[in-house]
Amino acid sequence: MRKQNVVAVVLALSVVASMAYASSISLEGVKCLIAGGQAAKVEKAAEYKEGKVFFCCDNCKGKFESASKEDKEKMAPKANHQLVATKQYEQQACPMSGGKVDASTAIEVGGTKIAFCCKNCKGTAEQMKPEEQVEKLFGEEAFNKAKFEKVKEKK
Repeated sequence: MRKQNVVAVVLALSVVASMAYASSISLEGVKCLIAGGQAAKVEKAAEYKEGKVFFCCDNCKGKFESASKEDKEKMAPKANHQLVATKQYEQQACPMSGGKVDASTAIEVGGTKIAFCCKNCKGTAEQMKPEEQVEKLFGEEAFNKAKFEKVKEKK
């Protein structure tokens, strides 16, 4: 009986902690990582890069969690974009050059602002189709060049 009470308390605390974390994340305008047309739901989250990515249903969440390493690499640009869209990560440098960001060069990509070091990089990005922008500006190479950092939680 006592063991059951401890388990219940631990479960309750983990749910409360998860809800508190989730409440600090805004999913307004954020779409499911797998079924892009569907709204992402806070309770349908999976761990990714010290953050969380969100899905519309358990089926999509399950597809992500059980994906092979190769398939997860293909999903990385959308997952990285979602980390930025949900304000879990912040840009520190240009995703194309790795240079210092000039805030006046910011553009919107899928509802998320991203800035560049110069008008040349911005112009290159603006020439891309929306899907290509996510791929090229939030893919692993660009994510590393842009030095995206996890946002520190406010206490």
